[in-house]
Amino acid sequence: MSAHWSEHREGGGRFALWLIRSIGLKCGRTCSRLLLYPITLYFFLRRGRERRASRDYLTRMFARPASTWMVMRHIHCFAATLLDRIYLLTRDLSNFDIRISGIDELHAQMRPDRGMLLLGAHVGSFEVLRTLSLQRPDVKVRVVLDTQQTPAMTELLHALNPGIANNVIDASRPGHEVVFALHDAMQEGALATLLGDRARPGEATVSVEFLGAAAAFPVAPFLIASMLKVPVVLCLGFYRGGRSYDLVFETLAEQLDLPRRGKEAELRAFVQRYAQRLEHHVRAHPYNWFNFYDFWNPQANDVAVAGLPAGHVSGGPV
Repeated sequence: MSAHWSEHREGGGRFALWLIRSIGLKCGRTCSRLLLYPITLYFFLRRGRERRASRDYLTRMFARPASTWMVMRHIHCFAATLLDRIYLLTRDLSNFDIRISGIDELHAQMRPDRGMLLLGAHVGSFEVLRTLSLQRPDVKVRVVLDTQQTPAMTELLHALNPGIANNVIDASRPGHEVVFALHDAMQEGALATLLGDRARPGEATVSVEFLGAAAAFPVAPFLIASMLKVPVVLCLGFYRGGRSYDLVFETLAEQLDLPRRGKEAELRAFVQRYAQRLEHHVRAHPYNWFNFYDFWNPQANDVAVAGLPAGHVSGGPV
């Protein structure tokens, strides 16, 4: 349970994901969802690390020992969102019931000469963000994605929707290249999406409270937002069961300014605000949390900055 999250092998593999895609596209969603039950049982029995992480998270969430049924429900929810990626990326979204909140506030901040950062997390399904692209085809959406961490899943997503490849900013590239790519996207008025709840190996983190205990969150997304001088908007897509999803937009900052004096304290406060809002929404959708590792263990997050001592922030930019 103490290994860094990036050392966990990717579940399934190329053949398994290809098989799921083939069955999903040929047999349809209703038939394919029947496969989720044996898949859930398989992962519950074979992936002990993820099973233990799920039980620990659910115990924290509900403040009581998590049952086997709760853990299996958690895994099933994750499997359901993976299957729905096939349809969210390839099919007409009218078949889904997607409720959107905060969209008017988001539209009000959009400018053709200034983009914004949409800060998400490993919860629910980020693919429901495609509804925004369909509503506003004039808006460019760039996705920050580490293509080296989950190569099989990356290949699957690109096969489902080749247009995604043209809009990906590869987070596995050197940090300065990612920052320059984001800067160019902001100049084009694009919406750049990135996830703020996991740090890559060696990346700077700060310890803040989340679900009643200290957890390490990366600081890179917030440092980048401060450099780019653009709005930061929380963007989360939650699975409600069946064909239903919630897409939430919530402004965290119209512009994040980190002063030279007291920068560490301001940075910690903003990361804590992100963690608090994330906790608020996750509590409303508890089975949508998909960090299947020991999230509260510093070794699992490779903490580079545990206390952010004055004048010191270590680790790469992304």
